Amino acid sequence: MKSQAYRMTMLFDFYGDVLTDRQKEFYDLYYNEDLSLGEIAENYGITRQGVRDVIVRAEAVLTELEDKTGLIKRFHTMRAQLEQVHTDACRMVELSARQDSEELEALALRVRDTASTLLKE
Repeated sequence: MKSQAYRMTMLFDFYGDVLTDRQKEFYDLYYNEDLSLGEIAENYGITRQGVRDVIVRAEAVLTELEDKTGLIKRFHTMRAQLEQVHTDACRMVELSARQDSEELEALALRVRDTASTLLKE
């Protein structure tokens, strides 16, 4: 269930703006605030099935967008590649110090620092 909740949270983070206000609200309460369908239904004065229908429709919209665009998949791939660039740049800094090459060390530091900045975003 945790991986499903994580996937749904990622879908919401990437594509949530396309949902209706009601879909956003229910989706957020269910996945991010961890409210049950019954709790949401009680708070909004509707049936549990009504809440479920809204959330299922929202999940379908978000899943369809990811299937078409693949943004989340590409995000994870690029993040892994960026982590590798950062690791390689750190190793280059170590090796350049041994070679006593100031230019190589400066370039490696710039790549490492850029990768670090991008990983924080």
